[in-house]
Order: sequence, then C-alpha cells, then structure tokens
Amino acid sequence: MIKQAVLLLTLFPLLFACSAPPEKLGELDLVQWRKDRSACGDVRAKLVENFKSEEKQLLGKFADDVGNLLGKPDIHQLAGRNQKIYIYFLEKGTQCDDITQPSTAMKAVLRFNAIGLLTEITYQQEIPE
Repeated sequence: MIKQAVLLLTLFPLLFACSAPPEKLGELDLVQWRKDRSACGDVRAKLVENFKSEEKQLLGKFADDVGNLLGKPDIHQLAGRNQKIYIYFLEKGTQCDDITQPSTAMKAVLRFNAIGLLTEITYQQEIPE
C-alpha cells in the first residue's frame, strides 16, 4: 500500500507536466506563432494585430507561463535588478541569417519584473542593447 502511494505521488506531477500548450489566446493562433521562430517564415507579421489585441491577457503572467504560450523567446536578456526581457521578432530580417547579428526588424519586447511577472510590452525596430 505504501509503495503504491509513493508511486502515485511520484507520477502525479508528470501527468500535468506533459500537457500541451494552448493553441489559441483569444484570436492569436499560438501554434502558428510558436512555429515561426524569429519570424523567419513571415507568419508572425500576419499575427501582429492579434498579438496586440491580447496584450492585456499576457500582462501580469509569469515568465514561464508566457514562454509556454508564446514559445521560447527569440532573444532572452537579463536586465538590472533581476529583470528579464523576452524579445520576439515580428517580421523577417537579418536575424534570419544570423541571430547573433543586430537586427532592425520589428520586435515585441516583453519586460518581466524581479519576481517574474510581465509588466510591459513595447514594440521596437531599433537594435536592442
């Protein structure tokens, strides 16, 4: 009986860890978003308005939850005071040839505070610092 309880407690978290990420966030097609890494497939450019319309749903979420929804960020930076910055490219650019090179392609910049909550979403074309 004890062995069964231990086995059940061991397997219980695995049942929830394997759940697939959501396919939609409002009108935003998350499957297409996640597939278009660095916007090199030119799919994210068509999803920008839907992304912008779902900003309020993203704000206040933890970094892990945002990563689960949108996929791994194209660029992940650490800022001062334990802040994180996730950058998702929104259009094709020089990042498609070499992600290590600066790109002036439009990008969404998501800033997380020290406890990991998304506090700000901005849009930039300049080269990130």
